[in-house]
Amino acid sequence: MKKLFLDIETLPAEGKDLPIVKQLFEEQKKKNGKKSPEVSFDGYFRGTSFSGEFGRIFCIGYAVDDQPTQCLSSGEAEMLEKFWQIAADAGQFIGHNVMDFDLRFIYKRSIILGVKPTQQLSFARYRNNPIFDTMREWEKWGGTGVSLHKLALALGLESSKQDGIDGSQVYDFFLAGKTEEICDYCKRDVEVTRKIYNRITFTN
Repeated sequence: MKKLFLDIETLPAEGKDLPIVKQLFEEQKKKNGKKSPEVSFDGYFRGTSFSGEFGRIFCIGYAVDDQPTQCLSSGEAEMLEKFWQIAADAGQFIGHNVMDFDLRFIYKRSIILGVKPTQQLSFARYRNNPIFDTMREWEKWGGTGVSLHKLALALGLESSKQDGIDGSQVYDFFLAGKTEEICDYCKRDVEVTRKIYNRITFTN
């Protein structure tokens, strides 16, 4: 069975979507009223990087079975086309928080951009096939979830977050033109996820 390890890095909305994002921001402010803490538009805008509706994928890191990690980074639609080609014959999709974030984000962006997935995966919970979520499997589907960084350290593995970048800094790195560093970070996430998977499943 072909195993596909994956991780994505995302960015806030593109300029063409800013009018809609601003509209939604103003609607949210009115809905919350004066009792809620004031949220800046910049904070709201940056938060769209976690939303498949208006956020976008900057890169997709992946590894097939024991092969070296790779990183797709190009136009978003083209990147998704390549990803689904790679995923066409995968029997298991493996990632950290991949069920609630990465794969859901990929499906949403695929629909929005008109890229037809080569697989329609079941997102049924409390199982590890076809989606094996290392965060959920570690917690045995209880608790609030453990970060990739914390779990790596608990297992005596080198964390992917120890080279000056984590997920919260991706957009700032992007603005600074450090795109290669983002891809390298994404690939490290994939690699540590694979090591965690091997430990959890006693594969190695």
